[in-house]
Amino acid sequence: MTRTVVLDNIAHKDLRVRTGFSAEFGDNVNMVLVFPTEFVHVQREYPILFRRKQEGRLEAFALLGLDKQENLFLSETGWNGRYVPAVLQRGPFSIGFRKTELDGEIVNEPIIHVDLDHPRITTNGGEPIFLRHGGNSPYLERANRMLQLIYKGADIAGPLYAALEEAGLLEAKDIEIQLDERVQYKIPGFLTISQDRLAELDAQTLEKLHKPGYLQLATLVACSLGNIHWLIELKNRKRAAATVTNQG
Repeated sequence: MTRTVVLDNIAHKDLRVRTGFSAEFGDNVNMVLVFPTEFVHVQREYPILFRRKQEGRLEAFALLGLDKQENLFLSETGWNGRYVPAVLQRGPFSIGFRKTELDGEIVNEPIIHVDLDHPRITTNGGEPIFLRHGGNSPYLERANRMLQLIYKGADIAGPLYAALEEAGLLEAKDIEIQLDERVQYKIPGFLTISQDRLAELDAQTLEKLHKPGYLQLATLVACSLGNIHWLIELKNRKRAAATVTNQG
């Protein structure tokens, strides 16, 4: 349930935001949407995978867990990772659009919205959204930077993914993980960057991808798959901890 409205410094002057990360705030997800503008940060921690929407559009996700509603980077103390994806960092805020006139033309102007029903929203405790004597709080400034990253990333994503497909770099891949003789996972329906195809690109295609920065982004995604081993390690630690707890 959402109740999203345009953020207003008068109507919402008393609103505050509960910070931190927990299941209560909806952070217990096993994957999260990510954008090209944050690939350099995401790839250091999480596997980046592509999935095709029903209408054919591609989206990129960071894999956070193996089971439903499992975030292996989330604990009772918060987020145990060096980078939190922008979609989760933005909190209760999102970007909406309103029509405005610019140089005689009607354009869509991006503007910050807030979900008044978001579990982070409160009037007691937490971080203020606006300063007491006016202006944005440091928290809102940080959230706004995340929204800009998302907005710019969404603008880049379409041309980037189309270029990767045109270059033949995307391949279907079922993620198969064997934890022990009895426990295994198969995660179907994803696409990845083929490292073999990436290495075999001809000079013309390399140049075409390099100029707009797409080659670097493709390489970051390909390298991110090594983080699957870290997911396995985190999953095994979680299982070991649960075994100790059950025995106790």
